Amino acid sequence: MMRRLISDDGPRSRVLGVLLVVIVLALAFTPFLFPGTKALNVAAKVLVFIVLVASFDLLLGYTGIVSFAHTMFFGIGAYGVAIASTRMGPGWASVGVGVAAALAVSLLLALLIGLASLRVKAIFFAMITLAVASAFLTLASQLSDFTGGEDGLNFKVPEALQPGTQYLEQPLLGVSVDGRFATYYLLFFVALLLVLAMLRIVNSPFGRVLQAIRENDFRAEAIGYRTVVWRTIASVLSALFACAAGCLLALWLRYQGPDTSLSFEIMLDILLIVVIGGMGTIYGAVIGSVLFVIAQNYLQDLLRLGAGAAEGVPLLAALVSPDRWLLWLGLLFVLSVYYFPTGVVGRLRAWRARSARPT
Repeated sequence: MMRRLISDDGPRSRVLGVLLVVIVLALAFTPFLFPGTKALNVAAKVLVFIVLVASFDLLLGYTGIVSFAHTMFFGIGAYGVAIASTRMGPGWASVGVGVAAALAVSLLLALLIGLASLRVKAIFFAMITLAVASAFLTLASQLSDFTGGEDGLNFKVPEALQPGTQYLEQPLLGVSVDGRFATYYLLFFVALLLVLAMLRIVNSPFGRVLQAIRENDFRAEAIGYRTVVWRTIASVLSALFACAAGCLLALWLRYQGPDTSLSFEIMLDILLIVVIGGMGTIYGAVIGSVLFVIAQNYLQDLLRLGAGAAEGVPLLAALVSPDRWLLWLGLLFVLSVYYFPTGVVGRLRAWRARSARPT
């Protein structure tokens, strides 16, 4: 049953399997294991980034397409929910309309970009997507009547997801079962379904064709596959999953602005997570997202403790200052690339393959 659920794409490493089980259980029981608003926000961000990064890896790792427009579809999903909820008022109908409209716009834009640009090779296509994403960011910032401009949009979610909605009079195992609790588990189960769907896609005959195109598009074309069509389909699927991740982010934050989902910094984060976790594997998105988001949110706290312990040593105290957390995050990234050139998942699978090889 489990093998069918993960589309016969096992971790192929005992250590990786244990890590994945621990991550899934930790995310499933975060409200009970790690009480507090910050821990819940971090876990929700991890769930959103797992879907977002996996959708980008579907494009980069499995098809070999470099695109800088991925955050555009992420932002379209978030703006779809935000605009619909602002115009129509809080309710499931407005959420449904927002999600449907965002998916439709993402599909159309991905189709147009794919058909118009995927005949262009390598860096030229990447530059085209970067230009489109930059234009969309400018548009979102200037159309203040619809998007709220630089200030963004604050909106209300359906009553069932509002923090003031209480489902139980007494806390459950010390946790208040309210609308925020329900929103988190909505994110968890939707993210789980989307990741399983992407696992199914990459392990289907369609996914095998994408990998063949990634390895050698000339040979794939020679045996009868119209690579432009297949690349366009992959681009559309990737955009739809990224759009869904944006919808989840908007429901959690109850706010959407240009910096929330459209900034180029988020695109850089996605690239870093893909490299850390390992390209060409959905599990890499899970491992990389957990490592990166936790480091991004808790590294400052760790450095604050280190700065307090090294208070008597001026140079050391300056180096471990919480203000220099980006320096240490960059150092951790360099070390991860050096020691895990194929990502965490790739290295763990390589270790497993070497240990299983007969001597």
